[in-house]
Order: sequence, then C-alpha cells, then structure tokens
Amino acid sequence: MANPKPSSLPRGIYTPLPTFFLPNTEDLDIPSFTAHLINIVRGGTFPVIAGSAGEAPHLSAAERVSLIAAARQALTSNGLAHIPIVAGVGAPSTRETVALARQAAEAGADFAMVVPSGHYAGAIKADRDALKSFFLDVAAESPIPVVLYNFPAVSGGIDLDAEMIVEVAKRSENVVGVKLTCASVGKIARLGALINAEPNWGTRDFCIIDGYIDILLPSMAVGAGGAISGLPNIVPRTCAKLWELCNSDPTGKETKRLHNMLALADGFAQGIGIGGMKYILYRKFGYPKKPRRPLPFVSRETGGDKIMENVYLQDILWEEDQLQSLRAIRSD
Repeated sequence: MANPKPSSLPRGIYTPLPTFFLPNTEDLDIPSFTAHLINIVRGGTFPVIAGSAGEAPHLSAAERVSLIAAARQALTSNGLAHIPIVAGVGAPSTRETVALARQAAEAGADFAMVVPSGHYAGAIKADRDALKSFFLDVAAESPIPVVLYNFPAVSGGIDLDAEMIVEVAKRSENVVGVKLTCASVGKIARLGALINAEPNWGTRDFCIIDGYIDILLPSMAVGAGGAISGLPNIVPRTCAKLWELCNSDPTGKETKRLHNMLALADGFAQGIGIGGMKYILYRKFGYPKKPRRPLPFVSRETGGDKIMENVYLQDILWEEDQLQSLRAIRSD
C-alpha cells in the first residue's frame, strides 16, 4: 500500500541534489544520483530534485521524470518510502509548468517547486497580476502541493515581496510554502508578521524556507521552518545537527559555534558554483565531476586542489567525519 502524500511541507533541512552525468555522453548517471540521495537522506535531510543546483535548465522533461522515479524507487527499496520529494517544475510557460507538475506527481514527487522563468521577465515584472496568475494557475492544476520559489538571479530579476507571497497563498490552499533564495531575513520576518496578522488564515500550515544555511539561525528566530542549501550535499549530518540545535538550544554556545562554521563554509561554497560543488563531491565520493555544457567544470589543474585545501571546507569535513563516526559507534 502506497504511503499517502503529505499535504504540509515538513520543517527541516533540504538538500538540492546535483544531477550527475556520464563523462563521455552526458547521459544521466542514475546510480551516482541515487547513491548520493540515500546518503543525504540518511544524514538527516530531505531531497530536492531538478532545482537550480540540479541543472534543471539542462534537463529534458523526460530526464526530470527519470530522476524523480529513480529517487522514489531508491527511497522505497531502502526503507525510506516516507521521505518526501520536492521536485523543481519551473518552465518558461504556465502550460509546461503544469505538465511538469503532473509528470512529477506521477513519478513519485510530493511537492512541486515553482520558479518564474527569466524569459520575458520584464513584461512579467511590470504586471503584478500576471505574476500572481502564473502561480495561481499552476497551483490550481497541480495534483501535488506547490512551493513558491523566489530566486531573482535565475528569474530575470523577478523578486517576490512578502505581500505578493501572502496574496498568492491566501487564494490557493494548494500553495504550502516558499523558498527564499533572495537571502532576506527581513522578508522572512515580514512574511511571518503578515501571516500572523491574517484573521482568515485559520489552521493552515505555510512553511517559509530560507535558501542558505548561513542564515538559518536568524531566519528561524523570525519564523523560518528550515533551509534549502547546497552545503548539505557535502555535510548533511552537520547541517542536520545545526537544525536540531537551532530548535533545542538557539542561544547555546554549540549552536553558535556550528552556525559560524557553516556560515563561513557556505560563503565559500556559494563562490565556487556548480562546477566547484561537483568537484568536491567527486573527490569525496567519486561521482562524475562535470556539469552539462556549457557550464565550466573544475579539475585539479583549474583550481581543484585549492578548493579542497580551503580551511572552511576542511573544518566542516572534519566535523562531518566526527558526527558520522559517532553515529556508527552508537549503531554498533
């Protein structure tokens, strides 16, 4: 019997999975993808598939579906069928976005993450109603709950304000959360204030997720329910540990120590891009290191050794090893 799909976006740490490609053909490397998926889930995080870090613009609709289906099968076969999958379904048109949401649901996704396209961004930004209609039309036709995705850098500068997000969420109960990769703690606070002041919100559960682990502690202080960050690809247990500490002891010394460590590493990781992240995973796990062209890749000769020698990266890798060793001892 299949597990019922969740209707509320769980709080916690989410990992936007890279998409791995075979070196010579650039075909999907499903075994590497599913191996990495299981590692980050067992490390205490939830998977996001075909997002910006997963090179969604480089994937066909069929490839997105293949990744989601492979992930759902891998989770089920590893006793992790209860783990929800967030799937990126952003596309240039409303029609294609709805089609991707339907296909994602059929393949096993639980939530559809929707980002406005950068194509025609000038026209969309100039018409507030058109932008609202995009999200509302997708939410009306998506068979799974929708998570709004605000990332101006990939959306032609479209930047959702708190009022817009609340307006959309109020008009569709199928909109259950938002990911804010605008890195605005102030916007998170304004969102929380607007939601708390809304008399007709009732018992609806709307989850605000920040887009970087380096602002997790202040974001949670003003209402965030977690983070979707690239760093858990490298150190899922460390990021999950910070989440636990932010909940249990937000003003504690260990919480601040770990947050500072991850903030420094996240700042470094944001500067090395997808190619740099894949190089770290190549050195750590042996996964293919090349993004799909035309994205540049990193090799030992083009700065790979310098990346691996970074002190902030070394610090979090050591921390992750300690947590993994401790968990192994406890499971013996």
